[in-house]
Amino acid sequence: MTRKPWDIAFTAEPAEAAALRRVMRSHLALWGLHDLTDEAQLCVTELVSNVITHVGPGTPATLVVSMNGLRLRIEVHDPDTRALPTLLGGTADSESGRGMALVDAIAVHWGVQLCPDRKVTWCELATGLASPDGHVEGPGVRRAEALLEWCTVAQPPGLPGTGRLGRAVAEESVITVITDFLHWLRAHGCDVEDALDRAQVRYDAESDGPGGGASRRPGT
Repeated sequence: MTRKPWDIAFTAEPAEAAALRRVMRSHLALWGLHDLTDEAQLCVTELVSNVITHVGPGTPATLVVSMNGLRLRIEVHDPDTRALPTLLGGTADSESGRGMALVDAIAVHWGVQLCPDRKVTWCELATGLASPDGHVEGPGVRRAEALLEWCTVAQPPGLPGTGRLGRAVAEESVITVITDFLHWLRAHGCDVEDALDRAQVRYDAESDGPGGGASRRPGT
């Protein structure tokens, strides 16, 4: 899976922060990094809030998201090189500094880079990826990968028994395999509903004819 860097210009306002969270969620879904959504959205909120609080509402800024090896890197660029974010040991009654404390607790690393014309506040989150262009491992994904490999070298064996119990066991096995493939599709950033619809169309086409008995999913 190719995860190309992306960026979006915005104005430092609370409403813009909410829009950026939605954009982040969409991109992480495309990248197969759904499990990072909450952490990434929180980091975006705090980095943007830091600009609003310490640089000023209405400040033109840019959100940049990329992969740094196996980590998700989130950057917020703003034009003020003087107002630096700080990590304060805030008390329970103190709001100042708590935003960066949250980022510090969630991120593997964070920091500030000063450029001639801007400041870059960044943080990096662990992804669980085995390789930069791979996907997050999970039990369903691993089983689907193994089944995909098996399907290329072997013919499917016969289903267990024809009795009621045998058919029930076989049905549960098939449902498990289908579920694992849906996990695989989602992990690779595919549209699961679109895949299901395409599979239904293909199934219906192959089932049409005498004794075909084609059926459709509810709502299709």
